[in-house]
Amino acid sequence: MAKVLVVTSGKGGVGKTTSTAALGAALAQSGQNVVVVDFDVGLRNLDLVMGAERRVVFDLVNVIQGDAKLSQALIRDKRVETLSILPASQTRDKDALTAEGVAAVMEELREKFDWVICDSPAGIERGAQLAMYHADVAVVVTNPEVSSVRDSDRIIGMLDSTTEKAKKGEKIDKHLILTRYDPARAARGEMLRTEDVLEILSIPLLGIVPESEEVLRASNVGAPVTISNPQSAPARAYFDAARRLQGEKLDVSVPTEKKGLFDWLFKRSVA
Repeated sequence: MAKVLVVTSGKGGVGKTTSTAALGAALAQSGQNVVVVDFDVGLRNLDLVMGAERRVVFDLVNVIQGDAKLSQALIRDKRVETLSILPASQTRDKDALTAEGVAAVMEELREKFDWVICDSPAGIERGAQLAMYHADVAVVVTNPEVSSVRDSDRIIGMLDSTTEKAKKGEKIDKHLILTRYDPARAARGEMLRTEDVLEILSIPLLGIVPESEEVLRASNVGAPVTISNPQSAPARAYFDAARRLQGEKLDVSVPTEKKGLFDWLFKRSVA
């Protein structure tokens, strides 16, 4: 039976969809059978980041409404055999997602895959609530900026109160990915330090993805960064995050700035 993981954020533009693609690919590259599901109905960006936009015939809404079987809508990645995508609809709105329909799709996906990774829309509206409702694990993506961290704190509150696990009196496992981290700017006080973010959000740190052109380049060529440039610093951060999700105990490598230059890595244990 699969683990359902939601990748969520309070604010748009923090790297949630690129994180979904990179984590999904990293887990699949380790031998796990993974599907990434786009819940951002009306926008549909995950297929672009995965390089599958020309292969979309049916989507999540088609499956929910009975216009297609799940097997018809799933797209298998050409580069990693154990990675699939279930795209969102670009022509419908979020009202096309029903609680019953999403539940049925998630139940079927649990039977077929090891990991079901849900790319949630940003914010707290209906699409985001449906994306997180069935989750066993949540990855909250945030930038080291006050507004992004504040919005993430709101999302953590929703995870603890509105999910299926919460209604059963259970706790959902929550993890933090800090994206677009620039140690030089943090040292100058232009963005929050890692310690500040962790103190505010109080959830375990899954990984720190440094600011890098490789992430944008990967999105533009339609490949997760863990596939397009697996040796890059962002890719290594996502590979390590995927290993932590599978239970490995790894220190989190935090980029630091020293004497005006980038100093290589000090270690911080995962909370």
